[in-house]
Amino acid sequence: MSDKKKQALSNAEKQKRYRERQKERGKQELRGYMTPEAKECYRLIAEQTGWSDSVIMSNAIRLTYAAYKNGQIALLNSWLTKNKL
Repeated sequence: MSDKKKQALSNAEKQKRYRERQKERGKQELRGYMTPEAKECYRLIAEQTGWSDSVIMSNAIRLTYAAYKNGQIALLNSWLTKNKL
């Protein structure tokens, strides 16, 4: 029987292991700064849907891509500008 006890992991080690597991699952972390308008939209989406940050970001990128692929990017940008979002 070993007298060695398992050492508790530091927060940095836990975060590193979490990021490694996410990468193994094919996920990628994206970072950026949001405008006040975007933060308000984010708050409303999270409040109304109960989605996590990751789901909101993934869906936002997928929806933007869908608008692009369907030739609706200009319409989307126009709507956002018109509605001051």
